[in-house]
Amino acid sequence: MSRPLWFKEWFTPHESHSHRIRKLVVRTQTPFQKAVVADTYSFGRCLILDGEMQSAETDEFIYHESLVHPAMICHPDPKKILVLGGGEGATVRELLKHKTVESITMVDIDGDVIEFCKKYMGPWHQGCFNSRKLKLVVGDAKAFVETTPEKFDVVISDLPSPVENGPACQLYTLEFYRQMRSIINEGGLFVTQAGSGNILQFDLHQVLYSTLRKVFRNVRAYYAHVPSFDVPWAFLIGSDGKDPFTLNQARVEQLIKKRMRGKLSFYDGICHVGLLNIPKHIRARLRAEKRSLTKSKPLYF
Repeated sequence: MSRPLWFKEWFTPHESHSHRIRKLVVRTQTPFQKAVVADTYSFGRCLILDGEMQSAETDEFIYHESLVHPAMICHPDPKKILVLGGGEGATVRELLKHKTVESITMVDIDGDVIEFCKKYMGPWHQGCFNSRKLKLVVGDAKAFVETTPEKFDVVISDLPSPVENGPACQLYTLEFYRQMRSIINEGGLFVTQAGSGNILQFDLHQVLYSTLRKVFRNVRAYYAHVPSFDVPWAFLIGSDGKDPFTLNQARVEQLIKKRMRGKLSFYDGICHVGLLNIPKHIRARLRAEKRSLTKSKPLYF
């Protein structure tokens, strides 16, 4: 009888979460990262990048609806969207629920991961890679941001966490965020996944918050518990326009009804208000943080 196959994800040297694997679907070393698609007993099919649980079939909707919809609802008329990363296609899937969207540019460096996500992760992308609104760019997001003549209403960073020598570490710096700010239209918003909201792993998130405060007038942190991650996951919205905190439950519900199509499983007006009302001890840690992530002073997950 073969021994059970497990994937163990370490949060700290003293904390981990283990997933028993039912079937290893594909495992590969791309030019940029180690990538695994596996079927687990608890969370169904999962994407694992460089040893980090990236997305699970059972609860990916929590992550992707949290990432996309608060920023999109806060923008008065989001038409032109830029997605950095997002290889599974689920971020684009959620964006296409917004009737105002005219074009989405998705830039992901790892074409190999995109191709096997297309093949093995249909529930995530649901065919969105075939949308006429999508322009897919397989390339370096940093180089794209630095050279594009285009401007966007909303920029969404759905990149892997910054691990040492990983493909995304240069996209979590003050220098990059300042460059990225220059391609956002007036009144536009930037939203990013911002690492773990676990108090044992909070350092990266709070420094990201402090870094973005040097770029945008309004920066809001929020958190959603994603069971397959086993922690509250952190997000940050930055804008020089309307503060997302000012939208109340009723107004969010009105905007969803007017501007969106398709099913939402997580996000609504109650959820929006709840996400942005964060606990006192978290607010205190964020206010106290003064450091910045820079090219010369990176911080890894």
